[in-house]
Parts: sequence; C-alpha cells; structure tokens
Amino acid sequence: MRPEDLTRLFVERSNAGDADGVAALYEENAVMAYPPGQLTVGREAIRELWAKVLAHRPQFTPEPPLPTLAAEGVALTATPPKDGAGARAQVVRQQPDGSWLRLLDQPEFQRPDGEA
Repeated sequence: MRPEDLTRLFVERSNAGDADGVAALYEENAVMAYPPGQLTVGREAIRELWAKVLAHRPQFTPEPPLPTLAAEGVALTATPPKDGAGARAQVVRQQPDGSWLRLLDQPEFQRPDGEA
C-alpha cells in the first residue's frame, strides 16, 4: 500500500457504510479535525463519529491525490476537494508491516476569511 491509497480506501469503505473499515485506516491515537472546529481523538472515537455520519448513507466521490511528500516513514497526502472545502490533508505513518495509517487528518481547510 502507498500513502495515497488511504484516500481511495476511505472512499470505498465510506460508500459501503463500513465505519469499522474507515477507522482501521487510522492509528490508535490518531487525531482528526472533524466535525469542523472540533477534534476527534483516537481510533474508537473516529469509528463512533463515522458510524453516525455513515448512518445517513452519504456517497463520496474519489478525488485525485496531489503529489505526496514523504520522508523516513512519514508522508503528507492531500487532495483538492470537489465539495469546496478548501483542501484536505493527512499525515500518514508507515507501520512495521509496510502499510500506512493516518496519524493526523484535516478533512476541511478554510481560508481565514471563511471562504473556500
């Protein structure tokens, strides 16, 4: 798995309504800046959050990855969102088995003036 694969897996698992599968993409103590203005900390809290979100059966569209920046087992991934959220970015870390998991997830960036 490459760092960029996490976004594709997130979309696939979310669209399948698989909150456990989405949470499995995060490290045990990951931090997600969502809902907007709040932090969700830890894989279990992230799983609970996605279970609530996915209960409404949203459908996510794959977004092409921007170039990944990686060094020494840590990578910064990003996508230009189609929903006008400004930007999406994640810090991911390579695991001992060679896979990658999200450590920090910022699914929505807004400009300081509040515009996308």
